[in-house]
Amino acid sequence: MQDLSLHILDIVENATSAGATLVEIDISEDVNRDILQITIQDNGQGMDAEMLRKVTDPFVTTRTTRLVGMGVPLLEQAAKETGGGLLITSEPGKGTKVVATFRESHIDRRPLGDMGATLITLIMGNPDLDFIYTSNLGDEEIEVDTRAIRAELNGTIRINDPVVIHLIKDLFKKREVTL
Repeated sequence: MQDLSLHILDIVENATSAGATLVEIDISEDVNRDILQITIQDNGQGMDAEMLRKVTDPFVTTRTTRLVGMGVPLLEQAAKETGGGLLITSEPGKGTKVVATFRESHIDRRPLGDMGATLITLIMGNPDLDFIYTSNLGDEEIEVDTRAIRAELNGTIRINDPVVIHLIKDLFKKREVTL
């Protein structure tokens, strides 16, 4: 995976497969501490302690269609390559939280990528799920909450309608959030 947005897409797809109805994505940087942190939290089925211990093993997956699960191990590797790390907490019936920390200035830190396109892909592919996306990068802040968008639409148009998707894309274009 060439950029971090693809890792985020993979982790969120895991959450949706685990029955999440709400996924929160938070991306923040702390220039003073030289940290970029990505947090993804969901309200899906969660993992028991045994699965949580094994989740970074590429030869452990809950999928029945293949024998390997590379998403979490690759995210962990990407974080560790920069002197960062990965922390996953989970509880059955309560969901999972993934926190990836990167040393922002490290030469091996992958670019964030196109988070607007990633969020649009998630909304288009999962129109019945809710997403809360927040980013605080430098002096640019973005917040997209599909629950608020749905309330504003008041059932008159679906959230994955091209008009709505275009408006969400515009939020990202104005702020150039593609580190």
